[in-house]
Amino acid sequence: MSAPTTPGPAVADLLGLVAFGELLAFERMAADARLAPDLHRRAALSQMAAAEIGNYRRLADRLTALGVPPEEAMTPYVQPLQAYHDSTEPRDWAEVVTKAYVGDAITDDFLREIADALDEPDRALVLDVLHDSRYAEFAVAEIRVAVADDPRVAGRLSMWARRLVGEALSQAGRVAAERAALTALIARGDRVDVPGLFGRLTAAHTARMAVAGLNN
Repeated sequence: MSAPTTPGPAVADLLGLVAFGELLAFERMAADARLAPDLHRRAALSQMAAAEIGNYRRLADRLTALGVPPEEAMTPYVQPLQAYHDSTEPRDWAEVVTKAYVGDAITDDFLREIADALDEPDRALVLDVLHDSRYAEFAVAEIRVAVADDPRVAGRLSMWARRLVGEALSQAGRVAAERAALTALIARGDRVDVPGLFGRLTAAHTARMAVAGLNN
């Protein structure tokens, strides 16, 4: 029986990316909860934030087990991910939930695709920290309420969603250019269909927009 393979540095790169994303998501959701129109919604978003920090802890523990300090693995992603969040600060509750719905979902779609390039237990870990469908259901319900209260909001949120996707893809391009090991992992062998990847991401985003009653 052959010995199990030891994950290479590219795996730590990916886990560092996911870990910092979870840490930032916690910070963002905890802060954005203050924009909630009532305590019920504030508590709901705060509970989501708690789940994010729990996911971060699991990823940090895995990096530590691999002999990689979590801070070291996350550092290359601080600037691009922070730049995305700094350039997409929500102005109100409707923009908060749209960012959670659109931004988190496209990130999850991307991670779900590239998780195929990982061996166990890292594949299972990445897939397990993706956002629960309840988060998307909550966000969609809130978007629909906002649009029902003022139909003009649909146009503003549609434009906001397009901006979110544009900023996300811009920063993803920056990461790909700077982290050759991560890019090589994504394209490794035939386990990830790179040519079809962005087409599927776009199609999934279009479908989500339709579900929320927004225009792509």
